[in-house]
Amino acid sequence: MGTAAPGCPAEQSSAALVHTLMSGNGQIFLARWSILIARHMSTTFYTQLESPVGPLLLAADDAGLRQILFVNGRHATQPDSSWQEDRAPLSQTIQQLQAYFAGELENFDLQLAPEGTRFQLEVWRRLCDIPYGATISYGELAGRIGNPKASRAVGLANGSNPIPIVIPCHRVIGSNGKLTGYGGGLPIKEKLLALERRQLRLL
Repeated sequence: MGTAAPGCPAEQSSAALVHTLMSGNGQIFLARWSILIARHMSTTFYTQLESPVGPLLLAADDAGLRQILFVNGRHATQPDSSWQEDRAPLSQTIQQLQAYFAGELENFDLQLAPEGTRFQLEVWRRLCDIPYGATISYGELAGRIGNPKASRAVGLANGSNPIPIVIPCHRVIGSNGKLTGYGGGLPIKEKLLALERRQLRLL
């Protein structure tokens, strides 16, 4: 069974981003969202990827990529007991992440299936509109979803993003230009932004 993002209770509405196709300039060319009437029933596969920002736990099922978790992040992370270890279903994710860390890939082309509330899904969709190498503030992100006073709620949704790096929550910063909280820790957020600005090579 697909596993909800951390902090997403079962009674909240479930939804999936069933396909995201990025264009060459970093803007979403196509984003098709589908609300699931019932929870998607399938095996969740996982694997661990060693990366320049520490080990990453990847999880996916038939609907798409469900989670990218920082193993050494702010919260202890380990696979759910119902998940099955298998690297093959996550091969495309691994290849694209490795190309991203090498500075060779700016736009991911993966089938994504994050789970969350309607509000969270809208915030995560808007995160994908932020071009590679750019940053915006929480207030600006709130404005983009049509609720400029919702900066705090947007920040919480941003922090609940179950697929960091691919859904680029690291591109949101404080209104004063300072970096703010990140699931993998601020040093990782700083590295990702420096990579995208061509100021740092990770591989």
